[in-house]
Order: sequence, then structure tokens, then C-alpha cells
Amino acid sequence: MSTTKDPQQKKAPVIQINQEVLHNNLSGYVRKNLENILNELLDAEADRLCHAKRYERNAERASTRAGSYKRNFETTSGKVTLNIPKLRNLPFETAIIERYRRRESSIEEAMMEMYLAGVSVRRVEDITEALWGAGVSAGTISNLNKKIYGSIEEWRNRPLEAEYPYIYMDGIWLKRSWGGTVENVSILVAVGVNKEGYREVPGAAEGSREDAESWKHFCRYLKERGLRSAKLIISDKSLGILEALGDFFPEAHWQRCAVHFYRNVLSAVPASRFRKVAAMLKAIHAQEDREAARVKVRMVTEKLKQLKLEKAAALVEGGAEETFSYYDFPPTHWRSIRTNNPLERINRELRRRTRVVGNFPDGQSALMLVCARLRYIAGHKWGTERYLNMRPLYQPAF
Repeated sequence: MSTTKDPQQKKAPVIQINQEVLHNNLSGYVRKNLENILNELLDAEADRLCHAKRYERNAERASTRAGSYKRNFETTSGKVTLNIPKLRNLPFETAIIERYRRRESSIEEAMMEMYLAGVSVRRVEDITEALWGAGVSAGTISNLNKKIYGSIEEWRNRPLEAEYPYIYMDGIWLKRSWGGTVENVSILVAVGVNKEGYREVPGAAEGSREDAESWKHFCRYLKERGLRSAKLIISDKSLGILEALGDFFPEAHWQRCAVHFYRNVLSAVPASRFRKVAAMLKAIHAQEDREAARVKVRMVTEKLKQLKLEKAAALVEGGAEETFSYYDFPPTHWRSIRTNNPLERINRELRRRTRVVGNFPDGQSALMLVCARLRYIAGHKWGTERYLNMRPLYQPAF
């Protein structure tokens, strides 16, 4: 039997799908369904206010329908037309539209966070298509990105009206791409404890380096927004920050972070002696007052010299006094104000969240992601639970 195909036999037609038409039809379908659902909810709300369905007669009826009016309502699926009910004896008030707006807002925020967290635009499109049944265009994502940038900038530059007796300052290093190379970018952060004892984030800004010029720019940015001088500023020791604090907050006490001080001393200690020397250093700050701590410093310095750790001894002798400013404040606050640990913990969280990004395209993107996370942290448990009882600071016992 011959298997040769008839050249005249017609080939099966190739089905071609116009992706743009399909997308438009799908978007229209989603939009129409959303319009129907919202209008059904509005009708149900009118029935609830009237205590009766449309055309229903009963003794409990509070009002009757008086038609409706049309209102255009913008959604992420496009513009829909709502039929807003009118009632004869009652004003029609509904929370449905506001609830929908809040839901859409939460979806938008999730999309913005995905973008800021380093998820590619294409991946955001795929995720939204899986969730909604219709993808969100790159243009929409770009617009949402601009929206959150504006929102974060507004938060970052808000007026500072609170007084912060204690302020912690530090920098976090991230990577950015610049001219085909990868460079470090520093985000400078300030955390404050207000007069009521709650923690806030007064500000964050990009610093090219943690040098004097960057810290001066940061301090000026805080002062111009209304930051008053603090009673105590806690930070690591760097010539840049000390110079800036002297220029902008000369009346504030400065506390060198004790943990950074320990690290500095331990950098001159062999690994075999780490545990022993660390215990000696911690004993300095376990003393009941400044004079006792000074006595302990002399003892530790002498012991380090006996162990032939001359460099470590010099670091303790020359730097310990800078870690004693906390003794001028209430003893109940000492543990919280002698180190930069509150800010260090935030920085660890920021590093964890930004690690997935790798290299940021620019310093602004790095700043936006850090600020987005800082704003989130400040608005939740970290910022809503009292950190310190400030009464001893303002009403000292006699």
C-alpha cells in the first residue's frame, strides 16, 4: 500500500494566538467580574440599611430605594462603573469601597516590596498573573515603584518634633554597581529613644563613606528637620563621626560603644587568649561606678602587660574612658546605653533582607530598600513597645 501523501491534500490550519488580544480580553473579563461583584455588594449594603430587600414590604423597613447614580471607580484591573444606591429616608453610607481600596493598597505594597527586595520586573509580572489571573505590566510596576519611592522619601524627610534623649548612630555597608564595577555604599542610620521611652528612626541617608563629610551631611540633615540635641549619643569610634558630632551636637555626651571597644582590643589578642581577655574587659563595665571602673582598667592594663599583650594594654589604657559616659545616667539605663546593640540588631536584619539583592543598581535603590524596612520595623513591635522607663532620667531619686 502506498503511503505517499496527496500533494493536493489540505494541511490542518495552524492556530495562531494573538497574545495582546487574549490579554485584553482577559483583562476585560476580570474588570467586568469585579464591577459585578462590587455592585452586588453595594446592593446588599442598601438592603441592610433598609432592613428589607428591594420591593420587599415588611414592618421593619427603614427606607425605600430612590434609584441610583453612576460613579467611575479606578482599580488595578481598570476603570469600573458603580451603581451607587440612593435611599429616600437615609443617607447611603458604605465601607465597601474603602475596604476594597485598602485591599488593593496592600496588594500594591506587596508588589513594591517584591521589587525593592530585588525580585525582577518579569518575575513580579509572573507572580501577579498567578495571583490575579492577569499580569501587571512593567509600566504599572514602574509607576508603583515611583509611588513607594515618594512615600519613603516623605517618611525619610518628615519633620522631627519629638525629643530624643538617647540617639544611636551607625552605618551599614552594602554593594552597588557603578560604571561597570562594584563599589561599597554606606547607609547612615540614627535610632532614637524618645522622652516616653519608645524607639524611633529619626533618619537614614546615603553616605559615600563613613568619613567626616558623610557624617556632617547626615547630622545636618537631622538638624534641618528639627532634631534637637540629645543628652547622649552612642556610636562606634571613628574620627569622622566625632568631628561631625562636635560640630552639630557639641552639648551632647558621647558614649563609645563598649562592644566595639572590646572588638578593637581583641583584634590585638591571639585567639588562644580571646576568652580570658574578653572576660577581663567585661569586668570593667560590671563596676558600680566610674571610679571603680577606672580602678579596674588599671588592673586589666597591668595584667595584659604581664601577658605580654602590650598593644592590647595600650588600647585599654587609652580608650576605656570613652566608654564610661553612661555612668552619668540612671543605672537602670546603663545596660541599654553603653553599647550600640539596639542599632546593631537592626543592621543584622537589614543585611539579611538585602543579601538577596546582591549588588544594587545604585545608592538610591539601596537607601530605599533600607528605609522601607526601617519604616516597617518602626511601625511594628520594635517601635510600639516601651524600651525604657524614662522617669529616672527626668525625675531622679534624691
